[in-house]
Amino acid sequence: MVRAHLGAFYFMFSDESFMKRALREADKASSSEDVPVGAIIVHKNKIIARSCNQVELLGDPTAHAEMLAVTQAANFLKSKWLIDCVLYVTIEPCSMCAGALVLSRILRVVYGASDPKTGAAGSVFDILHNKKLNHRIKVTGGVLKEDCAAIIKDFFRKKRAANN
Repeated sequence: MVRAHLGAFYFMFSDESFMKRALREADKASSSEDVPVGAIIVHKNKIIARSCNQVELLGDPTAHAEMLAVTQAANFLKSKWLIDCVLYVTIEPCSMCAGALVLSRILRVVYGASDPKTGAAGSVFDILHNKKLNHRIKVTGGVLKEDCAAIIKDFFRKKRAANN
């Protein structure tokens, strides 16, 4: 739970509330037939970047939600380092995204559903904690995992049905 002070009031932000915002971003991907993954980046309790997968929309295999959000956050902060930032993403980052997160020096990654096929935060690889790299990232997995997994499963179920 994170507290933000605003005048005489304190507002409470939780991993769950930020993950709900990432889920809203994931919903946007379905309109372009992209895999529904959403990501937001938070700096000092403020959302500074938000994106969804845009691989199909842009025809770009690197247009993952995390990659696009990292670029937005770096532009917002006018820095290549995201030292005091937290990424909330609906599915465990892949190796490409995990590598970019290490390079950005992001403080923490919070993800919803694990990815047993391509996950690089512990499922298949553990790039975010690799001692051979010059930065390690704090990781919290499983936040709203049922909701995050359901949106992906529903997407692929509909895709399979349309192909039959």
